[in-house]
Amino acid sequence: MKAVFKIAICLLMGLTYGQSIERQVIASTGNTLSNSSVIMDFTLGEVAITTVTDGTTTLSQGFHQGNVVLSIKINPIVFLQGAALNPNVGEENIMRDDLRELDVPTTSPYNDALTCDISVLTDGGTSGTGLPEDNLVDWVFVELRDETTNTLVVASQSALLQRDGDVVDVDGISDLSFELPMGNYYVAVKHRNHLGIMTSTAIALSNSTTQIDFTDANNQITFGANAQTNFGMPAGVVAMWSGNVNGDAVIQYSGTNPDSPSILSEVLNDAGNFLNFPTYIVNGYNIHDVNMDGNTQYSGTNPDTPYILQNVLAHPGNFLNFSTYQIQEQLPEN
Repeated sequence: MKAVFKIAICLLMGLTYGQSIERQVIASTGNTLSNSSVIMDFTLGEVAITTVTDGTTTLSQGFHQGNVVLSIKINPIVFLQGAALNPNVGEENIMRDDLRELDVPTTSPYNDALTCDISVLTDGGTSGTGLPEDNLVDWVFVELRDETTNTLVVASQSALLQRDGDVVDVDGISDLSFELPMGNYYVAVKHRNHLGIMTSTAIALSNSTTQIDFTDANNQITFGANAQTNFGMPAGVVAMWSGNVNGDAVIQYSGTNPDSPSILSEVLNDAGNFLNFPTYIVNGYNIHDVNMDGNTQYSGTNPDTPYILQNVLAHPGNFLNFSTYQIQEQLPEN
């Protein structure tokens, strides 16, 4: 009898200690809160037995949550001076889209080489509005920078610029989205032959779209001094300086490292200009096309070099009107 009792006890103990309890988390949704030093994942709701996502937040299985993928959304608004000069009659408040009509590539000219569908570049694009202001002007490059170290780029992407200044995703209509936790970021916008710009302060960003208007002359939010220009622009509008065709973050007509000779070199070395005329016109998508009309010309009927000279002479800092004056890009790394 004692033997049977001992066996029963052993079996009961074996069953008791052989069992394991699977860790579960009470969760139907989740999120992450963070500051500069602490990140906290939290979940609420029912048992999480599968991985679920709403497209913004990802909730993994088990007791400990994995990395939660968050996104922040922004709607920058910028003007490119080159595309706003000499506007079409009746369209004085929006940029020209000459390049879209001629030769904007479906692959971004910036390092990430993002692509868009060719339909995005057609008249009307994918906006569905049929409004000319929603047509595309060119590619731009958008950076988000660390709130403490504003030279540190934490995320970036190519984007498309509409005629009214809206910067949109590669589908031609959506706001820009970055997979980053909500927080404060500096926002910078660059273009291949304009001087780049950045917000003067870090902006609070979240998954609700934040509009960042760089164009309001009465409420300028750009970092630095005279970072943008109102020369040749509609009333109340400032735009990114045009004419940085040699990519050195400075616009200069003549002097130590001017932009004008770069245009001359482009024209003289074009395969079609076998007579080496400075008046020759290079057609197509070209970094030396200062006014963004699809034609690059050094001298002649519609040259690009005078726009550089006009900008240099119009700069508020050039009170002596030197053609050698340098317009410095107003970014903290310069």
